[in-house]
Amino acid sequence: MGAVLAIDLGTKKTGFAVADGLRLSITLLECPRIDGTSDKLLDHVAGLLDERDVDVLLLGWPLNMDGTGGPQTDYTQAFAERLRARFAGLEVVPYDERLTSKEAESRLREEGASFREMLKHRDSAAAAVLLQDWIESGEPR
Repeated sequence: MGAVLAIDLGTKKTGFAVADGLRLSITLLECPRIDGTSDKLLDHVAGLLDERDVDVLLLGWPLNMDGTGGPQTDYTQAFAERLRARFAGLEVVPYDERLTSKEAESRLREEGASFREMLKHRDSAAAAVLLQDWIESGEPR
């Protein structure tokens, strides 16, 4: 079983976190400021994949509180299709990301992060929350 790369897609900044193959540890990764429609973001993902043995791309799926989708869901769907096309050998799993950013901010505050550190790490911390929730829920696909 390979690692899992979690992606918290944003329009300006995207957060990444990775869980090892045994799902014992989750590590926050660099949070690049790259437009989600840019091929540079896919190149960044490719670089992350070159560094580790990943077999699942876990993609935060933005839903409204009532479970419906919106414009951000469409944006993420387009990115998911680009991921599947470029990384055909990997499974791309969409997963509900509601409230992950709020939980990430709360965790960073508890850890004593400064405002500047929160801004820098919030998106990758949200990807880590997404990944932890997915693992704890039995890795539903």
